[in-house]
Amino acid sequence: MRLSTKSRYGVRAIFDIAYHSGGLPTQIKEISKRQEITPRYLEQIFQKLKRAGIVKSIRGPKGGYYLARKPEKIAVSDVIRAVDESIDPVFCIRPSKGRKKCRKESRCVAQVIWREAGQRLTEYLDSISVERMCKMAKDLGVEKQLDHRFMYFI
Repeated sequence: MRLSTKSRYGVRAIFDIAYHSGGLPTQIKEISKRQEITPRYLEQIFQKLKRAGIVKSIRGPKGGYYLARKPEKIAVSDVIRAVDESIDPVFCIRPSKGRKKCRKESRCVAQVIWREAGQRLTEYLDSISVERMCKMAKDLGVEKQLDHRFMYFI
């Protein structure tokens, strides 16, 4: 199974906000630099995350995006679903817009396997919170790159 670029980038962007922002709004250009994702593509992803209630935004020079919920309340699966992606490994499990129901559904042994694989993957992604990702990053030694707004010189 492969997750789409939207899903992977969405998870990375939400992690970035949680790990690097210090609770303040983070601008797209900062996330873009750290995660090496184009700002235009991030804007598209953030619009979906905003509609799903995962992030909020503030306009203006000191504005940006921030998490709408605490990091421990946001699961990786929430982000994937927010960008309109399915966690199912194959399309025939749950037909969606424009896709017909599989003709072999009632007698397809493989579909039983794919359905269970999708359920297990969903359970796993439900169990990984953004807070846990931040702890993983800390354990891996990922350096926090605080925004320039935090730099003070005397």
